[in-house]
Amino acid sequence: MSTPAMPSDASEIYRRYLSAVMLHGHASAKACDLGATDLYALNILGLTGPMTPGELGARTGLTTGPTTRLIDRLEAAGYVRRAPSPDDRRKVIVEPIGKPAGLDDVMEPARRRIGELLAGYTPEQLAVLFDYFARASEAYQAAAEQLRSS
Repeated sequence: MSTPAMPSDASEIYRRYLSAVMLHGHASAKACDLGATDLYALNILGLTGPMTPGELGARTGLTTGPTTRLIDRLEAAGYVRRAPSPDDRRKVIVEPIGKPAGLDDVMEPARRRIGELLAGYTPEQLAVLFDYFARASEAYQAAAEQLRSS
């Protein structure tokens, strides 16, 4: 596959991509009877592991009250549990213990389509794509932290 020229509307293409990813996340959450923030929180916990409620609130952009209600909902659904912190028994951590039963089924069509798309790239092109995804995720995380602290 040859490398296409940079389109004149690259910014619009990128915005459409980000919008599609966000809208898919919202639709996936709804299909699992979750709010989008609930699914995002489960994803954060799944990727990073247990964390304090304060850390989860900071990562999701929620204040204390909404974070508590988020954890309450996820705990009632059987997706997380509160446990004493192994480092400081006075603290509580939130641990992921499950995921929505239908999540894999909900995600399968997108995973299949993306897999088919990626199959059209060479190993070298895939290396560039995944390097970009890794570096872009770090850049977005840093930008989000900067926004939260300002």
